[in-house]
Amino acid sequence: MLQIVIPAFNEERRLPRTLHALRRHVAEHRGVLGRVEVLVVDNASTDATAEVARAASTSAMPVRVVRCTRRGKGAAVRAGLLATEAELVCFMDADGATGLDALEAAWRRLLLGADVAIGSRAHADSDTEARHCRTRSKGAAAYRRLASRLVPGIADTQCGFKMFRGDLVREVVAGLRTSGFSFDVELLVRLRAAGAEVVEIPVTWVDVPGSTFDPVRHGAGAFAELARIAWSTRGLVPTPRTPQAQPGRAAGRGTRSPMPLPAVIALPAVVAVPVIAALPTRSPR
Repeated sequence: MLQIVIPAFNEERRLPRTLHALRRHVAEHRGVLGRVEVLVVDNASTDATAEVARAASTSAMPVRVVRCTRRGKGAAVRAGLLATEAELVCFMDADGATGLDALEAAWRRLLLGADVAIGSRAHADSDTEARHCRTRSKGAAAYRRLASRLVPGIADTQCGFKMFRGDLVREVVAGLRTSGFSFDVELLVRLRAAGAEVVEIPVTWVDVPGSTFDPVRHGAGAFAELARIAWSTRGLVPTPRTPQAQPGRAAGRGTRSPMPLPAVIALPAVVAVPVIAALPTRSPR
């Protein structure tokens, strides 16, 4: 069984289209994916997000609504992942920006032995279409450079599609502290600290209008979250992990060598000083 978590804040307009496309895709790939359940996390929406999610539920693809009153995408994803019980789980964005072929690609990588498979728009084989302004593009480049100091070797931490071995991610996400935009970075740091093997997969990705992230209003908060993540995870020590048997995955591969954690991120002074001095009291969405 595969459970798909979709965090949603005021997504009554975009969510029905995404769930319809997902239901069609699941029906066409039932032989690969097997039984699929969707968990829509209503992140304190003020519109009909929960109602349209429930209306999309069918016997072929059940849709369950999980309530999360703590604002922020990280908080919503955490609540959704903790509500799962499947062997394989993933999360994807409500806008459907990432092509659904990523489901089969990630599934295959986990069956071949990876613990985590994440979509990467930076992958050489990815097909992406973006409509970002120059300010957002420059900010995104600076963000990637800083994030890479916490998770070296991962080119795209922020793509909204990630699949995990269920028992592992539920154990790790319980300790997640970041509720805003940068939660992916903390989650990846903690997964690596748990000895997880993380692989990036190519995706088809289209920028969908309607994002609640605004680079002017939320940009400084996202950088501040990176500083907080560096501080809060500085004492983590990688530990070997003995993989458990998975469907289609042989048991007894032995203990995996842990991936070393990076040193505490060294933010350039021009970024670190004003960011750390002005840490927001509420994480951006």
